[in-house]
Amino acid sequence: MKNHIAASASALVLMSQAGTASASESAAPEALAKVAPALEAYTKEDVFGTVWNDEQLSKRDRSLVTFAALMTRHETDQLAQYIKLALDSGVTPAELSETITHLAFYTGWGNAVAAAEAAAPIFEERGIDPADLPAADVELLPLNEEAEAARQNNVQSNYGDVSQGVVDYTEDLLFRDLWLRPDLAPRDRSLVTVAALIAAGQPEQMTFHLNRAMDNGLTKDEASGVLAHLAFYAGWPKVFSAMPVAKDVFESRAEKEAE
Repeated sequence: MKNHIAASASALVLMSQAGTASASESAAPEALAKVAPALEAYTKEDVFGTVWNDEQLSKRDRSLVTFAALMTRHETDQLAQYIKLALDSGVTPAELSETITHLAFYTGWGNAVAAAEAAAPIFEERGIDPADLPAADVELLPLNEEAEAARQNNVQSNYGDVSQGVVDYTEDLLFRDLWLRPDLAPRDRSLVTVAALIAAGQPEQMTFHLNRAMDNGLTKDEASGVLAHLAFYAGWPKVFSAMPVAKDVFESRAEKEAE
């Protein structure tokens, strides 16, 4: 299935460039037809024929969400095709570079290194100069001091006695540095973080990050689309584990808006 999805992604890129063919017409490898004809049909008709064309979420956002899920799940054999798809769908090289850096902190360093290795030959093939990618030292975005102070006080009071190192790194490296880097918009950082948490099966972390995503501009309709998209890339069980959290966030925000 992995090889099929990669091949289908490549076909989707070509079709989007041509602007005429439908994603459902992507050719499945011969082996899939011989082994699982039903899966071949689901992949062509539903994943690429329907899901990727659903306007609830743009193809650019679907590319970021899918890349985040694959990176989280260490599905490195698929990354190359989806990196190409992301670049062809409007994700800039700088944004992809920042996504890899950002998700190192949320999915682990090994996953980030593997993603960078998958991206390197594509960046070289497309003539992307490393000098044009986000540097280590950049001018950071303004910090919401009040919100950060509240977050830090909460974490410190709950976990300072457990691991002060984690508390300090979270403040200094994540929320006073990483999240303020300008080459990936706060909304997109939140988007890929939420996607990674769902793909990793960590819904207990979602309440804070989904609220942050919506504060940063992700709409309820788009968040709903992320869940539907990830059902195919992370699996139904992980998405259904995330659904109650999303439901609570949506209802809580609706109640506050009503007040």
